[in-house]
Amino acid sequence: MAQTFKTYRPEQLPDAETLYADLLAAVRAEVAALPKDLVHLVGIHSGGAWLAERLQRDLSLAQPCGTLDISFYRDDFDKIGLHSQVLPSDISFPVAGKHLILVDDVLYTGRTIRAAMNELFDYGRPASIRLAVLVDRGGRELPIAATLIGAKIEPALAGSLVLTRTSDDGLALTVEKEEN
Repeated sequence: MAQTFKTYRPEQLPDAETLYADLLAAVRAEVAALPKDLVHLVGIHSGGAWLAERLQRDLSLAQPCGTLDISFYRDDFDKIGLHSQVLPSDISFPVAGKHLILVDDVLYTGRTIRAAMNELFDYGRPASIRLAVLVDRGGRELPIAATLIGAKIEPALAGSLVLTRTSDDGLALTVEKEEN
């Protein structure tokens, strides 16, 4: 059964907590359809890791959650260099044969997700990988699609969509204008 989600226009930036509630419901339904002992959430640093940790807690999943920092797997690494805040990836469970739900905050070109899947396969061959994102903002450069989506923004935004975490573990979305 296909997930339904709301589509927003760029001028009506959605509330991140509302989107999280929609994403949580979609992930809950997906997890219920999979073997409980074989499902793991894996978040991409930083926004995806925050979301995965919160989903893990809100779904009361017994299996450990993993995190990825895909800095060394980016296809533009030689052009942009290393990010100043590289964090270690933490996959403390065997990946082989598991159903992974890869979590990120914003899906845009698809390049971050490609890098994350490359890194995941270094840990083993999962049974499946599903992609959960808070926002799909369009603009794909690679054939990557999310299975579980909080919302879609169309047409694509002028600027970067940024997820921040508040002091009370809440979520907020902002648009940062791109500098010329």
